[in-house]
Amino acid sequence: MATGQRKDPYRNFRFRVEIDGLQQAGFTDVSGFDSTVDVVEYREGNEATTMRKLSGLTKYGNISLKWGLTDSTEIYDWYIEVTKGNVQRKNISIVLVDETGSDKSRWNFINAWPSKYDAPDFSAKSSEVGIESLDIVHEGMIRES
Repeated sequence: MATGQRKDPYRNFRFRVEIDGLQQAGFTDVSGFDSTVDVVEYREGNEATTMRKLSGLTKYGNISLKWGLTDSTEIYDWYIEVTKGNVQRKNISIVLVDETGSDKSRWNFINAWPSKYDAPDFSAKSSEVGIESLDIVHEGMIRES
């Protein structure tokens, strides 16, 4: 029996984050990029038992970025500008990379800005890397293959 070429799924640890004008490397985690369309239920007066389901507003989840603490403060500075009322919206891309280093898929986020910053936790009983995190809100997500 002949079989087609094997297509393994991509591994989730090979990715790159691109933020307009910001050069930051070493992200440990990127999560939360999702999209949901609200369902609006509607029933006309002559439809006694059936609800119609209509599409409503589209909502996007917040992106959560985590990275190891370094001397770079570019992403933190972006957040600080928001706390001062100066919201700088940027476009963000999360790029999936295969084993050869080629881009395989890209998620683009439109008009993004940071809404929450978490500083690392410190403990003298551990040798782990300090992790900073940032929650980012946005107004749209587009996946490119």
